[in-house]
Amino acid sequence: MAKKEENKDLLENPEVLAEKLEGAEHWIEENLKLVIGVLGVIVLVVGGYFGYKYYLGGQDEQAQREMFQAVRYFEADSLTIALKGDGNNLGFEQIIEDYSGTDAANLANFYAGAICLKQGKYALAILYLEDFNSNDLLVQPRAYSLMGDAYMEQKQYEDAAKFYSKASNANPNKYFTPTYLMKEALAYEKLNQNDKAIEAYQKIIDQYFDSSEYQNARKYKAKLETNS
Repeated sequence: MAKKEENKDLLENPEVLAEKLEGAEHWIEENLKLVIGVLGVIVLVVGGYFGYKYYLGGQDEQAQREMFQAVRYFEADSLTIALKGDGNNLGFEQIIEDYSGTDAANLANFYAGAICLKQGKYALAILYLEDFNSNDLLVQPRAYSLMGDAYMEQKQYEDAAKFYSKASNANPNKYFTPTYLMKEALAYEKLNQNDKAIEAYQKIIDQYFDSSEYQNARKYKAKLETNS
C-alpha cells in the first residue's frame, strides 16, 4: 500500500516529482565519475563489436585473395602445396592460422580436412572438419560425409554411421543423399545393426528410385533380409 501511495503522489503531486528528480540529479552529480565510466564502457563495448566486425570483413577479403592459389592447387590435386603453400602463396594451414574467425579460414578448414583425408591423416582430417561450419545446403552435408569417411577408415563405425546419418538428413536431394545413405547402411552393417542398414537401403528404394544407387540398394537389402 505504501508503494502505491508513493506512486500516486508522483503522478498527482508535481512537488513530489520535482523532489525525486532533484534527488536523482544530486546522485548523478555525486557519482559523476561512475556514470561517465559506465557510459564509457558501453561505448567501448558497442564500438568494439562493430569495429571488430569491420576488421573481420577486411581480413576476410584479404584472406579470400590469399587463398585463391591454394584452391587452384587443390583443384589440380597438388594437395601438399595446397595445404602448406608454395613459398610465395599461403596454403590452407596458414590461412586458418593467420585469418582466424573469417569466412575464408572457415572454408580453409573444409579444404584442409579433405586433403588430410586423402593423405590418410584421418584424425587430423576430423579436427579440421569439426572446425568447419556452413549454412550451405550442399557443402555442410559433404563435410559430415567426409567425417564419416575418416571414422570409417579408423574402423570407428558408430561415429561413421552418426555422421553419414547427419549427411543424409541435411538437405536431402537426389544427387548426393543416396550416396550418403549407402555409406550409412555400410557402417550399420559393420556394426551388425542390419535392421538400420535395411532401413537406409529402403529409403533409397522408396525415395531415390532414379538414382544410380537404386539397384545396389535393392541387392544389398535383399541379401541382408535373406541372411537374417
